Amino acid sequence: MYQDRARLAALWESELEVFRAGRPRSEEEWERAIQHMPDGVPMLWMSKWPGPWPVYVESASGAHFTCIDGIDHVDLCLGDTGAMCGHAPAASVAAIQAQLQRGSTFMLPTEDASVVAELLSERFRVPVWQFSLSATDANRSLIRYARQATGRPRIVVHDYSYHGTVDEAYATLNDRGEVVSRRGNIGAPVPLAETTAVVQFNDVEGLERVLATRDIAAMLIEPALTNIGIVLPAPGYLEAVRELCTRYGTLLIIDETHTFSAGPGGLIAELDLHPDAVVLGKSIGGGIPAGAWGMTREFANAVRDSLDLEDIDVGGVGGTLAGNALSLAGIRATLTEVLTPEAFVGMIARSTEWTAGVQQAIDEFDVPWQVTQLGARAEYSFRPTPPRDGHEAAEADDFELQQYLHLHALNRGILMTPFHNMALMSPATTAADVERHTVTFREAVVSLYG
Repeated sequence: MYQDRARLAALWESELEVFRAGRPRSEEEWERAIQHMPDGVPMLWMSKWPGPWPVYVESASGAHFTCIDGIDHVDLCLGDTGAMCGHAPAASVAAIQAQLQRGSTFMLPTEDASVVAELLSERFRVPVWQFSLSATDANRSLIRYARQATGRPRIVVHDYSYHGTVDEAYATLNDRGEVVSRRGNIGAPVPLAETTAVVQFNDVEGLERVLATRDIAAMLIEPALTNIGIVLPAPGYLEAVRELCTRYGTLLIIDETHTFSAGPGGLIAELDLHPDAVVLGKSIGGGIPAGAWGMTREFANAVRDSLDLEDIDVGGVGGTLAGNALSLAGIRATLTEVLTPEAFVGMIARSTEWTAGVQQAIDEFDVPWQVTQLGARAEYSFRPTPPRDGHEAAEADDFELQQYLHLHALNRGILMTPFHNMALMSPATTAADVERHTVTFREAVVSLYG
């Protein structure tokens, strides 16, 4: 933890003054918005952005957006991967506009659905696909399907993993190793130990103890933790996960929503992984709500054979807008023309440059932080070595320091992800965009340690 709290507090107040002076129109809009929205935002978590009021966006294109005060920003948040393809990519926008003119939702399939399912099968190595409006929806559906197929009641997740707003995944371990609700879990429906087991990332022995109970329907994982800082798998860990799930009859679900940044086929392709099911969301739709989940044929057949046609629409999976024509048009264009294998080459190169810039400042001032890269995504954390699991990553958190660094960057026209110190590269992100962050980050480090 950063030790000079008085210095940090003074720096924070100084940056608040800069923010207030530079964003009067956002202040006006916020004062209007708080009359009818809590904290003046459409979702309460948006109030976590640093500053006395939110930045209101006027327009965005590629890797930049302009706020209503006319300030240009390099967007390294990109909707926390929702805009990993960049803002308003031309191919996606054209496909979405064309489909809007033909109709957006029918509760019937279009040709795009078949094309997209084939594309996802090629990239993510499972042959049977369904579609949703978000990765959260996809995860919820797969948990239900896993229970249906196995007859088992519980799932297992990694401590401090993130799978959207899935109730079962809001679990952590307390100091006694007991499964409890994560801090901040709003209106938890049931004690989490009834639905969920939790293991630390990279802990093979702990995972085997849990799976040996043989009441675990599915293991829902990110192949690298991403929402508590990036935590990479130790050599052999994911192979051990696959072997243990097979041995104990547990279905392995890999959520690639964030780790899609690793490459065109996510970490599944990069690390030659073999899941029973795959989840995707956010980034694949070109900026509109979209999610997808894929299954092995064996898993899909087990689910389908257990369902009666008469009740298939009321079993808790799906919604009237899921798999709509507009989302599928956006996914098809985004995968075929925007987030292509060629695009990832440039995205990963920019991320490598960003990581090097951060590391350079850490080394220059001997700061006890570290930076980790995951394809087109990279993140620094306030500890000297890469964390091995979510608990270690969480122990290094320093919310006030993080808020200062984010506000410092925002005042210089750079947007970071509000929940952690993550930067994401789009196909439109340039070396000049990255250099802006490198210069700004060094200035922030000088203010703290110089």
